Amino acid sequence: MKISSNAFEDGGEIPSLYTCEGKNISPKLIWKGIPSAAKSLVLIVEDPDAPDPKAPKMVWLHWVLYNIDPNTTGLPENVAIRDLPRGTQRGLTSWKNENYGGPCPPIGRHRYFHRLYALDIVINNLEKPTADQLREAMEGHIIEEAVLMGTYEKKEG
Repeated sequence: MKISSNAFEDGGEIPSLYTCEGKNISPKLIWKGIPSAAKSLVLIVEDPDAPDPKAPKMVWLHWVLYNIDPNTTGLPENVAIRDLPRGTQRGLTSWKNENYGGPCPPIGRHRYFHRLYALDIVINNLEKPTADQLREAMEGHIIEEAVLMGTYEKKEG
């Protein structure tokens, strides 16, 4: 299983268009090689370097999607809620909302991990879960994981 983007390479810099210094829109994501046993996909975008990469204190959640149809091949750039694959549910970000929030590091260059999980279940009975609640529900059900990592450092102070 592999996740990629046409906006940035794995380990490369995320263009400012997808950040708080740009339009703050979600990049196009593409995935392939989803296991045939997958019943749903989960996407968690997170920054483990918050607030300062030299002294990280928390993981900042930028996007949490679950129950994504495993037959999809990705998400378009600037995907609208209405255009998410049918059945997709949204979890809470660190901004306490359910929307994509692009990189906006207060200091230094941060890493942003786009983690895609293939699960052997569809997750029910969660309403606006945090990533921790979602990970608890996923426990023992992850078939495979793929990761795309991009970096970003603010251009302006």
